[in-house]
Amino acid sequence: MVWDPKDPWSRKSDPLEDALKQAQSQFKNLMPTFGNLLPSTGFRNIALLGLIIFLAWQCVFIVAPDEEGVVKRFGAPVRTVEPGPHLKIPLAESVLQPKVQKLHRVEVGFRTERQGRQQMLAQEALMLTGDMNILAIQFIVQYKIKDSSNYLFNVADVNETISKAAEASMREVVGKGKIDEALTTGKAQIQQDTQVLLQALLDQYEGGIQVAAVQLQDVSPPEAVAAAFKDVTNAKEDREKLINQSQSYRNDILPKAQGEAAQVVNQAKGNAQARVDRAQGEANRFVATLKEYNQAKDIITKRIYIETMEEILPNIEKIIIDGKTADRMLPYLPLDRIKAKPGATVEGQNP
Repeated sequence: MVWDPKDPWSRKSDPLEDALKQAQSQFKNLMPTFGNLLPSTGFRNIALLGLIIFLAWQCVFIVAPDEEGVVKRFGAPVRTVEPGPHLKIPLAESVLQPKVQKLHRVEVGFRTERQGRQQMLAQEALMLTGDMNILAIQFIVQYKIKDSSNYLFNVADVNETISKAAEASMREVVGKGKIDEALTTGKAQIQQDTQVLLQALLDQYEGGIQVAAVQLQDVSPPEAVAAAFKDVTNAKEDREKLINQSQSYRNDILPKAQGEAAQVVNQAKGNAQARVDRAQGEANRFVATLKEYNQAKDIITKRIYIETMEEILPNIEKIIIDGKTADRMLPYLPLDRIKAKPGATVEGQNP
């Protein structure tokens, strides 16, 4: 082995180093003019400044007021940030900013075209009720994002998942009820039950979704039997109208009758109380008179006789004759004249 003073250990040169040196020399040979135009120190400063600007641009991000930032590090979510300016690791971290305040909409049973027309999808809209009837139901689901991380990474196609889950929930709710409820008074209850059931399903999926509302757009029978259902609906509406009219008449008549009855009862009670009070007064007066009569029978008897005569005599035709004169004359009673003048009174006095 030959000793080399530059390599006391007599090691061979590294092939990788040789390749790098060769590449550097070739790069210098390819760009001789650029090196002459720009000094090496200035080039380094500009490159360093550009690198600093690039890193600053990659480090800072701003989340809008209606958004929420989800920071990913090498593709995996690591944290969630609120609206405002924030920092991230350049190149290693990226940010997704879903709009958490926006009210999203999913159509089920129909689709709205660009021209604004709505096209029914029979496969989604036709549903079976509990009494074995078929209805075409079109509705929309409105939702918000309540957990950005779950919304972005737990469900592949959010709108499709919500559409299928909403359709299944609506079928279950409609299948428990009757067709009359879905067409008339049960729509509000159907919407509420569907919303509760849909929210439970989405929570099981951990989709990070909050269902804001389920709104029925159209509930109608299939076209083949639409005319017959319309006649039935009109008949039911007429029945409800007549029932409401009769109840209105009843509500108008009953209070009047009850008021008149109460008035008659009160008058009867008043008359009864008045008669009772009058009878009690007469009884009390009779008892008082009886008490006085027992104390002075002769005087009271004479007084009663006089008072009775005072009440009777003014109302009859009478002839008063002195007792001695009556013994010497023949009594004569002109009955025919009494009949002719029943109210006349003839009085005779002693000569």
